[in-house]
Amino acid sequence: MNLELMTWLIPLPPILAFALIVLLVNRWKAFSHTFAIGMMGLSFVMSQIVFWTAVGRGGEHLAEHPIASSFDWLPVGAHALKMGVLVDPLTAVGLFFVSITCLCIFIYSVGYHNFGKPEGKHNVKGCPPEVGTVEPMYSRFFAYISLFAAAMLTLVIADNVLLMFVGWEVMGLCSYLLIGFWFSRTYPDPKKITPWQAGIKAFMTTRVGDVLMLLGIAYLYHQTGTLSFHEIFGAETLAELTHGPYILGLNSAALIGLLLFAGTVGKSSQFPLHVWLPDAMEGPTPVSAMIHAATMVSAGVYAMVRMFPLLQAGLEAGGEHGATLVGTPPMIALGVIGAFTALFAATIAVAQNDVKKVLAYSTISQLGYMLAALGVGAFVAAAFHLITHAFFKALLFLGSGSIIHGVEHGHHHVEHMSHAHPKPPEGTVESAQHAAPFDPQDMMNMGGLKDKMPITFWTFVAGGLALAGFPFVTAGFWSKDLILGGAWEKAAQGNWLGWFVFIMLAVAAFLTAFYTMRQIALTFLGKPRTEAAAHASENVWTMTLPLVILAFFAITAGWVGIEETFPVLGGLVPNWFHHFVGATIEHIVHLEVAAHFPYPALITSLVVALGGLALGAWLYWWRKPLQAGEADPLTAMGGLHTLLKNKYYFDELYDTVFIQPVLRFARWTYEFVDKKIIDGFLHGVARSAYRTGEGFRVFDRYVINGGVDAFANGLRSFGENFRTIQTGRVQDYLLLALVNLLVFLALAIATANIQR
Repeated sequence: MNLELMTWLIPLPPILAFALIVLLVNRWKAFSHTFAIGMMGLSFVMSQIVFWTAVGRGGEHLAEHPIASSFDWLPVGAHALKMGVLVDPLTAVGLFFVSITCLCIFIYSVGYHNFGKPEGKHNVKGCPPEVGTVEPMYSRFFAYISLFAAAMLTLVIADNVLLMFVGWEVMGLCSYLLIGFWFSRTYPDPKKITPWQAGIKAFMTTRVGDVLMLLGIAYLYHQTGTLSFHEIFGAETLAELTHGPYILGLNSAALIGLLLFAGTVGKSSQFPLHVWLPDAMEGPTPVSAMIHAATMVSAGVYAMVRMFPLLQAGLEAGGEHGATLVGTPPMIALGVIGAFTALFAATIAVAQNDVKKVLAYSTISQLGYMLAALGVGAFVAAAFHLITHAFFKALLFLGSGSIIHGVEHGHHHVEHMSHAHPKPPEGTVESAQHAAPFDPQDMMNMGGLKDKMPITFWTFVAGGLALAGFPFVTAGFWSKDLILGGAWEKAAQGNWLGWFVFIMLAVAAFLTAFYTMRQIALTFLGKPRTEAAAHASENVWTMTLPLVILAFFAITAGWVGIEETFPVLGGLVPNWFHHFVGATIEHIVHLEVAAHFPYPALITSLVVALGGLALGAWLYWWRKPLQAGEADPLTAMGGLHTLLKNKYYFDELYDTVFIQPVLRFARWTYEFVDKKIIDGFLHGVARSAYRTGEGFRVFDRYVINGGVDAFANGLRSFGENFRTIQTGRVQDYLLLALVNLLVFLALAIATANIQR
């Protein structure tokens, strides 16, 4: 079996699906989704073959002898940029989780776009078409997500920074196309962002980070003459970068690392470029799952995990070459921004009512966890949480789509039944509720769905508990606990960054457990707060089957990474993940392994997870489930709740500080530069040309036309005067002939006399 060739072929089937759907089969909708799923299934099979073969070889052997292949692509001077594939332990696990989550999302999308409304009702204005007949752009959707999946698979298998960046940028394009997929949709509220606006916002915000990342790639090539991971991570190359020229007090490794991290800040929606990801929920729910779990934001963290040897270059120098005892500048940036973002986004998620936006801010927070883990040197913990998060976050987003489908289906059922009854009198509360647009994503319109949608409920609970880090059972606990343990180890060494990361992440974990329980209670528990929720129903098997598969991994994926030193449970299951993935960089970077598991981290993890879940359950369930029309208990916080609900007004701040000045500058440019300078110059040229044309017109009229007209008029006058001799009488013509003869005779005599 040629594994190198198979690795090259992994992204190819989704690329073919994209091309053929767009060019040939887009008119046959059933064939489009069948072909897209089949091609993704083929990539899944090849990915799994490569993964299990890599596992069989062992982490250390695979790290030293990876599955690799490359060729010269673009000549640059005496050298050439190479394109190639690389399968080391990190790539192998990346292929494992990306292929599974993508395939589940593809299957889910069929039911999502085909689940019919009762009696063929149309969507209510202002509500997303979560339920309906086949989308008019159905084939286009499957073409786009096929390209999305291919881009992420390309990024994962890339053996160099350039090819990784190619996949990175294609994903940026796909996110723009899919977030704005329903580009014609409008809302009654003019302040609510529309899908096409959300797509532009995502594209422009991520470009900020991508431009800086591209500068980092260019500078990296300038300093090393290569973009190959194998060559960059060589001991000599890393040493040269740490001793390289200083710019702004940073050595080459530190500056390149910070520029590459800037790309991740944009792509993974970290503070201060976090504003695009919540609005990305305007896209179809499978797109949200792709962005948050399988592609896009995961790519940002994956890139940092991949580039970790460069990020920590010079750390062992202990203060020389741009490193400090705390960490290198990129690691400090990762730790500070990641930990701050984790807490910052968690506070916002607490006050959100949109079922998808809660999960969106949760993703921002969890990505901060992963980056903060890299900041304190917890390489394996960051990679572990990246994978467990992919499973349970894909599950939660697909579950939210199932919830929205079920609630909107119930709403259309109620709407259909209401036609058989007279409308409520105008001016009543019932009349106002009847006229107001219904939002199927608002958790305040839900409640009591546990019995209506049992499969969605139990799978969503599994994903929610994994997100909250429910102890010992869920995958989220083991990966999140590993991060807290790594931060505690750094803190115990007197590292201020370790203390900062540990405290911020612990508080964020408490809030995560709280808003997760709040979401579960508001959505599934208690009694239905609307008629739509009371008539909600479970979805088709193509939507529920992926939920069951992902729920399995949300529970079990963490068992392969239990630390050997963990109390009681350690050693019951081999800590395969640490040994396998850790081998990726063990020959480059020394990975510290604790002699004992830090009990303070374990106790903290248990307290914050169980405490947050208990507080959320007490406030929204045990004490008294929320009733219809009852305000959220958090509104008692007053102005703080308003601040959190409005996301600290960052959108308004950016609008005031960046967008409006740019628009004013654009208007000034239009009024002054365009209208007065450019248009003025062009208008001046036009006026000159017009006046020149007027001069030529006068010359033409009076000289050319006038001369020709005068000549014609003369001929006409001569003809009119000469025709009088045409009398028709023979005697007149004989007289005229005699006169002519006498004239010619006189002329002949005169000429003869002159000649003599």
